[in-house]
Amino acid sequence: MSVSVAKQGYKLGHGHDEHDHEQVIYEETRDMRLLGFVLFLCSDVVLFSSFIFAYIYLRTTVAPIWPPMVGGHQLPRLDTAFAAVNSVVLFGSGVTMHYALENWKHGTRSKYNLFMGLTILLGAMFLGGQAYEYAHAQIGGWAGNTFGASFFTLTGMHGFHVFVGVIFLAVLWWQSSRAVYDHERFFGLTAGTLYWHFVDVIWVALFFLFYLW
Repeated sequence: MSVSVAKQGYKLGHGHDEHDHEQVIYEETRDMRLLGFVLFLCSDVVLFSSFIFAYIYLRTTVAPIWPPMVGGHQLPRLDTAFAAVNSVVLFGSGVTMHYALENWKHGTRSKYNLFMGLTILLGAMFLGGQAYEYAHAQIGGWAGNTFGASFFTLTGMHGFHVFVGVIFLAVLWWQSSRAVYDHERFFGLTAGTLYWHFVDVIWVALFFLFYLW
């Protein structure tokens, strides 16, 4: 009897050691992956900054008035009210993503699924709003003038990031349903949240540049 108990105690202790070892490895690789992901976001900041500064240069040096004149007529300003509503949709998705991660940390699976689903839905709605705006904006095509080229390039690049983000979050949602993550190891969800907040912050700059300035 004592031998059996000793064997069971050894197995339990051995399993505990393995768990601790796996946790240490996870924490070490998590820190490295987090650093890599932050560097990736920094490279994206450089990319957007290059295009933003190019737009500011064109706006302040090329045309005396903005939006510029095309064919003897000044281009109309963009629909700020519509863009503001679409912006609220995107910023709202940032809030729901925050609560999705927090509920995952606290083990509230039903609320996590609710907020994660809302985040993906709001992201898709933002893309739909952007597609509608593209179809109705009276500023010429991408190659028609500097204003149109700048607008479609920058907002299109941002829209592509949102599209990738929606797919990214959908994959994370599917992975969480397949028990890929638990309440201690969920780096993928952290990365998804950081990425989604990044597209929110970039949109703040673009909204100011194209709709308010």
